[in-house]
Amino acid sequence: MAHANARLTIHGRMLLIERVRVHGRPVAHVAKELGISRQCGHRWVRRFDQEGWAGLHDRSSRPHRVANRTPPAIEQRVLTCRHELRNGPAAIAERTGVPERTVSRILRRHHIPHLADCDPLTGTPIRATRHTTRRYEHARPGDLIHLDVKKIGRIPDGGGHRAHGRSEHVRGRGIGYDYVHTAIDDHSRLAYAEILPDETGTTSAAFLHRAAAFFHAQGITRIHRVLTDNALAYRRSAAFAAVLASLGARHKLIKPHCPWQNGKAERFNRTLQTEWAYRQIFTSNTHRADALQPWMEHYNTRRRHSALDGHPPISRLSPTS
Repeated sequence: MAHANARLTIHGRMLLIERVRVHGRPVAHVAKELGISRQCGHRWVRRFDQEGWAGLHDRSSRPHRVANRTPPAIEQRVLTCRHELRNGPAAIAERTGVPERTVSRILRRHHIPHLADCDPLTGTPIRATRHTTRRYEHARPGDLIHLDVKKIGRIPDGGGHRAHGRSEHVRGRGIGYDYVHTAIDDHSRLAYAEILPDETGTTSAAFLHRAAAFFHAQGITRIHRVLTDNALAYRRSAAFAAVLASLGARHKLIKPHCPWQNGKAERFNRTLQTEWAYRQIFTSNTHRADALQPWMEHYNTRRRHSALDGHPPISRLSPTS
């Protein structure tokens, strides 16, 4: 395959050399026949004279030296910050003082994987992800609320395998799961979460009622739509339907087997795992549960959000929202 900006393929270059060096024709005449400049023709002939046929192959147009490249010491500071904090370019830029785009280039140049592809506790790459370029955002707070549930294993007293390694003594098998119910406003990304014992319709309905009260206290006085997956707790629960009716909200369901349609809730769940559930080693289930609401306060009022130009979700709300 020829270079993206090349006027001649490798066959065209060989034809140029044949007509100039074998048949003895002037470079300018042959260059005009092939649709290239006289200077370009002389360049290929000179390269052939110096390197032979191998000189006609494509070369990288990348410069040998970049005068304004970031110094190695600064690059190392960025890489160290990424390794220690396991944060994205925006947070690293704030910590190191290096521009965010420069941080992104440094990470890409050193083949640092995206956070989404890494284990949140160790930073080791563990997965590949599917991306989409199709994005949307509702115009006003309360236009759409995303609901979802994330199931995470409970932690035995004294800590589980993350604290002590995997063994028969600390496997924690049989102690069950916590169900983290989450609600996130599509426009502002303001989020509400609770740890509940199950994901039944009655539990989900009560959670939606409390989430609506939380959003109301933050200035989102009306919820127009609620988006969920197709779980029975959402689709067939009379209690859940009753809460929707009391809120005057319309229920929207995603297409079956298409979780990315509820992408903001799914993305929030991943952030929840990375920055709360698996961010540190907890020694008990209560220890982890007690850390949820302080982290939620941080998420809503202080944490930078890339979709909000680096501002926290609360910045998009006002008492009259």
